[in-house]
Amino acid sequence: MNGVLERTLGILELLSQHGEGLELAMIADRLDIPRSAVHRLLGDLVRCGYVRQLREHGDYMLSTKLVSMGLSFLSHSGIVDFAQPLLDRLAEISGELVRLSIVDGSRLTWVARAQGARQGLRYDPDMGSDARLSCSSSGLAWLSALSDDEALTLVSQQGLGTREEFGPNAPQTLQEVLAQVHETRARGYSITRETYTAGLNAMSAPVRLGAQAPIGVITIAGPTVRFTDERMKALGPELLSFAAQMAAASGTSPFFQKPLNKSPVDIGRRPIYAA
Repeated sequence: MNGVLERTLGILELLSQHGEGLELAMIADRLDIPRSAVHRLLGDLVRCGYVRQLREHGDYMLSTKLVSMGLSFLSHSGIVDFAQPLLDRLAEISGELVRLSIVDGSRLTWVARAQGARQGLRYDPDMGSDARLSCSSSGLAWLSALSDDEALTLVSQQGLGTREEFGPNAPQTLQEVLAQVHETRARGYSITRETYTAGLNAMSAPVRLGAQAPIGVITIAGPTVRFTDERMKALGPELLSFAAQMAAASGTSPFFQKPLNKSPVDIGRRPIYAA
């Protein structure tokens, strides 16, 4: 990382993954930036209110300013307005966690959710994180709506998820990922069994209007002991129905009113998709 802007964004992204905060030396080592430069950038971020220091000479952590900006954007984008009622209804029908992720460039980010489980085991992850495309149900659903070359490009750029970091059944080769993409494409929605998180199964469908590029993905996820293959297959028609309803309602959001419908421009550059 050489540019000031690139370094600053790198610090913010790193701190977003560590809610407990990080010391200056750790930040410098992780990002391969001189400690003196990290100290100056952290000072600017603290002054502007994006980062705070837990104590003098202590760890640094994000403030709520970025969170506030993100929530404000979602509020003004209209995404939650049209999506939340549909997520709530599907969560009630399924009795499990339902999430919406949106496509933005080469990223698939979870932005809204509804919890259908009222008792017993519940799966309730944090919002705002990006899906690991190679092993998440959401990622496979999005990849299934792209060409094989486009899907492999995205997975290669992001990297495969290891079984130590993700689930015990996470695909470990591009060939394994592509096989799951083909199964998803044939079925119309993805089904994953402990690929993203141990003890978790999930199913996802792309949110798209006709043959247009997907604008997002809708997902149902639950514990393996309860969210079985039989249960997921039984919910398949409902999932596809709600994905279609979500796509039809998306026109009310300024975020989705002018899709670009572009594919990756080439293997070596960052791909651009419809948002």
